[in-house]
Amino acid sequence: MRILFIGGTGNLSSACAAQLRAQGHEILVLTRGQRPVPEGFQALRADRRDPASVTAALQGQKLDAALDFIAFEPADVQMDFELLKNRIEQFVFISTTVVYERPARFLPMTEAHPQGNAYSDYGAKKQACEAWLMDQHRRTGFPVTIVRPSHTYSQSWIPGVVTSTDYGFAARLEQGKPVFVPGGGETPWTLTAASDFAVGVAGLLGNPAALGEAVQITGDEVLTWNQIYAEIASALGVAHPDIVQVPVDFICERHPLMVAKLKGDKSAPGLFDNAKIKSLVPQFGTHLPFREGIRQSVAWFRDHPEARTINAQFDAIHEDVVQAWRSR
Repeated sequence: MRILFIGGTGNLSSACAAQLRAQGHEILVLTRGQRPVPEGFQALRADRRDPASVTAALQGQKLDAALDFIAFEPADVQMDFELLKNRIEQFVFISTTVVYERPARFLPMTEAHPQGNAYSDYGAKKQACEAWLMDQHRRTGFPVTIVRPSHTYSQSWIPGVVTSTDYGFAARLEQGKPVFVPGGGETPWTLTAASDFAVGVAGLLGNPAALGEAVQITGDEVLTWNQIYAEIASALGVAHPDIVQVPVDFICERHPLMVAKLKGDKSAPGLFDNAKIKSLVPQFGTHLPFREGIRQSVAWFRDHPEARTINAQFDAIHEDVVQAWRSR
């Protein structure tokens, strides 16, 4: 198949593109050119927010399927629809389990779990995207498949409660600086290796049973945040990390941007039923346990010191919350 990736150089998309290319598919990546496209993929230069530039980039291109990793509001998927209708056999929208109501009414969560996350604007917008696409599927037959990942990580993403996109959390542990864990740190949580997620996505491509369906793709391994922190510290070689338990309300009152991150997601139990993805893609499973995966991530960062960037804003949140809690 010739598969278009809208957003192809991120945490999830890179892993999915590599998995599909290894299976012999041809990958085209729509990119603004700000980050290099991996060798072996075809770059199509365009700004996805500019329909004219996307139309020009797609001119003459035969496509079988498309995946959008960077659609965050209904206008994005509406543009996808206008550009791709009648051109592809399958459109995969990468949504999120953050669309589900928090805290969960029942566990583990399935695709039928009630939606409506009152704490997360991100989740609300993804939910609206899903609703619009499913309406188009019912009315026009648009061949959509909705995929809902939860908290993923990769060789270049180390998971944390504030952010997973930089090296700041790991750096604080290495430097002996304090980090906070929400509540008592005993909330059960699910992490998914991007490589495992990619197996699920690849199995949905070209699968007629996936059309018109929403499918969550998460790991099966459940850890508490205390266990997650301990594994990260161990992988970094930090014997005695300075981890401070801080109530969720205290964190959110001090830094309101943490409301969506914690109350809307990471401070609520994150347990998911993967029966649906396993029925559609029998080869899917947790092949990379976190203990191994986090060591691969640490090794990658040590081989790529240029990637050890630190977001000053997120680093300051850890410092401020811990100091404020300790000095109360």
